[in-house]
Amino acid sequence: MPLVTPFQNSLRFAATIGDGTGTGATFAIAATAFTNDAGTAATAFPGTFNYYNLYVNGLMQTADTSSVTTTTLTIPGGDALNDGTPIVVQFVVS
Repeated sequence: MPLVTPFQNSLRFAATIGDGTGTGATFAIAATAFTNDAGTAATAFPGTFNYYNLYVNGLMQTADTSSVTTTTLTIPGGDALNDGTPIVVQFVVS
């Protein structure tokens, strides 16, 4: 049985669609384009996390909408959205 840690915290990062590059399936936003909760530029996303939530224009997205690495958030088709659309990614960590 896996260990479940009793403490969980979340880390949030914010950007806009206009910060992304690429088109179609390759549309992605670099971690360095995001700001963290302190309002400073992010250097990377967490390397380990329990799960993450993606919010596009304030609405939580389904799991098949994106993928994430320590350096990039990929949103296939995100280039079709308005450049000013806010993006928030929240990582739940232990």
